[in-house]
Amino acid sequence: MKQYFQDLIVQTDGVAVHSITREVEQFVADCGLSNGLCQLSVLHTSASLLIQENASPDVQRDIVRFLDAIAPMEVGRYEHDLEGLDDMPAHLKTALTQTHLTLSVRNSRLVLGTWQGIFLLEHRTRGASRNVQVHLVG
Repeated sequence: MKQYFQDLIVQTDGVAVHSITREVEQFVADCGLSNGLCQLSVLHTSASLLIQENASPDVQRDIVRFLDAIAPMEVGRYEHDLEGLDDMPAHLKTALTQTHLTLSVRNSRLVLGTWQGIFLLEHRTRGASRNVQVHLVG
């Protein structure tokens, strides 16, 4: 059994959905591991990970709008606002999505459906440097 690690750093510039599929696929290919598991963990409480359709950018925009509707930024709505108006909505959006993903690796490739991609969701209105820990084992 072998293990490989990578810190994937994603620069964001506010609320958005960022595809990280190519970077993760490249890491898996470079490691040369035939079969195993790829664990992704975003090391933040105001960003999350998602596997979703990668063909239409409309899907990503609709996801952002949906999350904004169920966790809106409103003055006085939340008790926790130490880092600004987007503070608690960002934490709620992370709680509703995922911070960890596990994907199978078969024949040195991620097992993803034809229209699936891996995305980092930035829930804060200002940019940040986001760390996604990639752990490959097999």
